[in-house]
Order: sequence, then structure tokens, then C-alpha cells
Amino acid sequence: MSSHKPKLILVHEPEKACFDRLVAEGHVPERAAEIASYLAQSTDLAREFDALAAACLARGLSFAPVALDDAAAALAGENPGTTMVWTLTDGVAYFRGGAAPALARLGGFRTIGADDALFALCQDKFRSGAVLGALGLPVPQAGLARNGEWLVEPPASPAGWFVKPNRLGAKIGIWPDSRTSDLGHALELSRRVFSAYRDDVVVQPYVAGRNVRASFLGLTPEVGVEALGIAFVDSGGDFQTMADSLALYGETGEAAKAAGHYVEPELVAVSDGQPIADTRIRTIAERLMSGLGLRDVFSIDLRVEADNAVHLIEFEVCPGLPCFDFRTYCRQQWGLSLADAMAETAANRLFS
Repeated sequence: MSSHKPKLILVHEPEKACFDRLVAEGHVPERAAEIASYLAQSTDLAREFDALAAACLARGLSFAPVALDDAAAALAGENPGTTMVWTLTDGVAYFRGGAAPALARLGGFRTIGADDALFALCQDKFRSGAVLGALGLPVPQAGLARNGEWLVEPPASPAGWFVKPNRLGAKIGIWPDSRTSDLGHALELSRRVFSAYRDDVVVQPYVAGRNVRASFLGLTPEVGVEALGIAFVDSGGDFQTMADSLALYGETGEAAKAAGHYVEPELVAVSDGQPIADTRIRTIAERLMSGLGLRDVFSIDLRVEADNAVHLIEFEVCPGLPCFDFRTYCRQQWGLSLADAMAETAANRLFS
């Protein structure tokens, strides 16, 4: 049994562990690498484990990063009264990070983040959208297709549709032609996604506007939506594709930076130009926190039109902490580096 010194355990699924498992399950290596790239924040944050350990030590905590496959054994040796679990990576299908909060609950450990039920919900876009719609939130109604066949037909849409994989994130399976005005092409995209990744697709009415990311880290347990950082994410295009995402994060992103192909999207505060939309987004976030159970750390993706119409696209219970946008949020909202913000968040809960 370990000592009773307060400890933060960060559980994460490494890209390589995911890649090896996917290949063993029969995925083509190139596609397995694309799928595993969703876990690039494990690769990126690992470079800062020493900084996290130092930031925790300065606040009276010890710090231990634990790979997901080692989590059950690692938690078995810890004291639930003095140990807090932070799950860095989610997943219930291609990725398995959703097992970590369940393990923590089984062992009686306190956690940072939403409960394990939301870890399962957020990575199924069709089911998640149904729940968000039931809560009265402005989410586009979606159809669902599998390998060229409709499971649920999408609603009519004069502006066309947007097609994306149902259970994959990080823009995996989103291509330049993922916006379409032809439902026949939407079914063709579903065949392409199924062939490449074995996933269904959601087909949503296309909504106009600019992309917005709302980021949240509750530095103290009492913090509410006033601490939400809400920014337009302008990347030079209408939407980001898989190629854009691969050029930003993980080992592929490092190669893109080295080759001079790295283009970081611009962040512009929504409140500066569209304060009405900013207020509406905070109301949506409050509903997600009270009605759905988001807490501690999360992000929300939205589209905002020029007339302040807001469309909720999806939410993440494991936002990309080492990504440029969350680092900017920590610096602007809390005046802290990512490592210090994470350590402070854990300390404020362990010592409360």
C-alpha cells in the first residue's frame, strides 16, 4: 500500500497501445494510425509529465501518470481517501479510456471530470445528439447511415448536409467533400467511412456560421460558466478536415511543424464581436452542467451565425488539454501554464 500523501493519478491511453490493438483486430496499419491519432494528447502531454510532477509537488501532491493498461493494478495499491484520478483520454469503442473513471468509481476514488456514463455518451454522436435534443438544446437533428444504408434518414436541408463518423473524433474520417448537397453522396461517404474505419456516419443538416470552441476548467469546485473561455476558431476554411487535425497534434503534428507546414488556427473571443452569442453559449453550457452533468473539465463545439444563432455540435469530457486552444484558455482565464492549472485544480479538490 502506498503512502497517504495526497496524489494525482493521470490515466491515459497511449497512441501506440491503441495502434497495436487495432492492428491486431485486423485494421490496416495506415487506418489504425489515423484512428490512434485521436490519442495524440497522450503523446503531447507526456512531454510535460516532469512539469506536472513539479507543479504538483509545489502544492503538496505527488503525481503519477499511468497508462490505461496498467490502471487497474496501479489503483489497487492506492488509498482512495487521498488519491484523485484524472482521466486524460476517453473512449468506449475504438478507444478505451472510458474504463478509467469506471475503475475509479469501483475503487472508491474521487475523480476530476464527468462520471463514467458521460464518457460513454459523448463518443456516440447519434445517441449524444438525441439526448441533447431531449434537453431542448439547439443541436442539429441527425440521420444515421451504415455502409451505404440508412438506419435513420436525415431531415430535409436546403443548405445540404455534413457527414462525419459516429464514434471517431479528431476529425478522423472528415474529408474536403464531407459537406454535400447530395444524399447519394452522403451514402457514398458512409461506405468510405465503413470501409476505412468500420464506423457508421451521422448526417446532419449543414449549419452556417463560424466554428466556436468553449473551454472549461474548474480551478475550484465552485466555479461556474463565468469561467468558460469562448472563442471563434478560424482555421482558414469552413471546417477542419482529418488532414488539418493530423498536422496539429502528436508525432505527425511535430513532423508538420518541422517541415514548416504547421498553421495554428486563430482564436478570437466571441464576446468581443458577438456578446449576445457569448451569453447564449453560457446558457447552453449551464444547461449541460445542470442537466447532463458536465463538470470540472470539458469543451463544447458550436457554430455561431452572424445573427447570433447558435448551434451546438458536440461536447467533450476529455478536451485536448495540451492543444493550443486549451493552453491559451488556461493562460487567459487563470494566468497559469497548463501544468500549473492542472495541479491547482487537483490540489483545490484534494485539500478541500
